[in-house]
Amino acid sequence: MKKSFDGFTAYALVFMVFLYAPVVLLPLFSFNDNTFAIFPLKGFTLKHYVAMADNRSMLDALGNSLMVGVIASVTATALGLVAAITLSRKKLPASNFLLGTIMLPLIVPSIIFAVAFLVLMVKVLGINLSLWTIMIAHIFLCLPFSVMVLMARLEGLDRSLEEASYDLGEGSWGTFRRVTLPLVMPAVISSLLMCFVTSFDEFVMAFFLSGTQPTLPVFLYGQLRFPNKLPSVLALGSLILIASTILAVTAELLRRRGGAQLSATDV
Repeated sequence: MKKSFDGFTAYALVFMVFLYAPVVLLPLFSFNDNTFAIFPLKGFTLKHYVAMADNRSMLDALGNSLMVGVIASVTATALGLVAAITLSRKKLPASNFLLGTIMLPLIVPSIIFAVAFLVLMVKVLGINLSLWTIMIAHIFLCLPFSVMVLMARLEGLDRSLEEASYDLGEGSWGTFRRVTLPLVMPAVISSLLMCFVTSFDEFVMAFFLSGTQPTLPVFLYGQLRFPNKLPSVLALGSLILIASTILAVTAELLRRRGGAQLSATDV
């Protein structure tokens, strides 16, 4: 058993190094006093971060991604909460079909939906491509993540708490506001963070639907054609890596706290 465990541990370590070594190199090269991301390192410098701060186009693209991410995550979480409550509380005849339809973005390649949205927006509805078209596509993309997180939380709730609220004369809205929403709040926050990271990182749909207002992934993709732009891209990427890690860890901690609270309630 010990040999098997040691072998598995070694495999896990090699896999983690293979997976995250490029990520570790990102902040390393962002401090390198060289235009090219190559070894050996020439020296320590902060000029790439200064150049990043002076790059107005890059900061505008960052602002676009932040705005799209916030609006998409809030809207997707609100719709996901309604869908999760409906699917977990109401016994609809087509609930499995509806849930499967919501989960389609997790299965179908993003490029298929990107082309479909492009045809729908431009050819059918005659809408000009902008940040709003990206928001609509990202809401569609984030919805299944929100529904999964919120349904897992709702299915673990003690239904007797809601029934007690009804017995005390509280209506559906009052029960939701006073009982259900506080109990699912950790999952709501986790859904917001997860949807924001998903939207902020998404490239394919944003590439097809951005028009003249690119999000940050689309802008960075265009900048990679110019070697002299790479250092500032690495600097911004390092900052985003740190922020994304904090958001992902926060979402996981909130999810675990919610599970622990449910276990304590059951006891």
